[in-house]
Amino acid sequence: MAGPARLALGLAYRGGLYYGWQSQPGGRTVQDALEAALTSFLGVGAEPLRTVCAGRTDSGVHALQQVVHIDPPVQREPASWVRGTNTFLPADIAVQWCQPVAPHFHARFGARRRRYRFVVLQSGVRPAIESGLCGWVFKPLDGDAMRAAAHVLLGEHDFSAFRAAACQSPTPVKTLHSIDISQRGAYWRFDFEANAFLHHMVRNLMGCLLAVGQGKYPTQWVADVLASRSRKLAAPTFGPDGLYFVGPSYDAEHGIPTAVPALDWLP
Repeated sequence: MAGPARLALGLAYRGGLYYGWQSQPGGRTVQDALEAALTSFLGVGAEPLRTVCAGRTDSGVHALQQVVHIDPPVQREPASWVRGTNTFLPADIAVQWCQPVAPHFHARFGARRRRYRFVVLQSGVRPAIESGLCGWVFKPLDGDAMRAAAHVLLGEHDFSAFRAAACQSPTPVKTLHSIDISQRGAYWRFDFEANAFLHHMVRNLMGCLLAVGQGKYPTQWVADVLASRSRKLAAPTFGPDGLYFVGPSYDAEHGIPTAVPALDWLP
């Protein structure tokens, strides 16, 4: 009889109350909460069950579909893993789905692309109901200027100018496949897709795009910052409010769901 299979799980969470994904000694992270819930679901005396995620999110960052894999010591139905784990999770974290995957599937190294979304409110008054769920700018934004600036960032580049000092990536060279910028009413949406992202890369890109959108710099400035490879020349890092990890994509052979909970716009 075959032993327990490796499992992939899809996770959604609001990151406002957590110090990011990665486990820390203080325990207030999404990974800590998930691993504690999985271990509780296994029962009394169970060894801690470790998880590997597709992309580490920062403090305050949300996820629509964080994909993780686990190697459980027991075999249970996928639906049981969803319902049972959610029983022990706080209300702002929930497993959305679970399915067996091949032993060689790896949530992080198997991901071909990753997507992030930033939702930003343009308003003279700071958000209240949407506090933490969207970013905020009070000056009008020029969409055409931001799209022109975004265009120069596409492709394979050294993104050192948009990399946090604590970044652990072995290389600053990444391929940015698309940046889509759209507006509905007072809300702007920025969708980023790349093979991988550096630490704080999306938030640093946002800082520069919004600086151009508010008329602080011309479009060419973003190209100059990119070419400089100097973080000192870029705009300040934009806050995490309104940043969502939309999810990773994998080779079709793994059968990982691509649909995520809808979050096109906030009310």
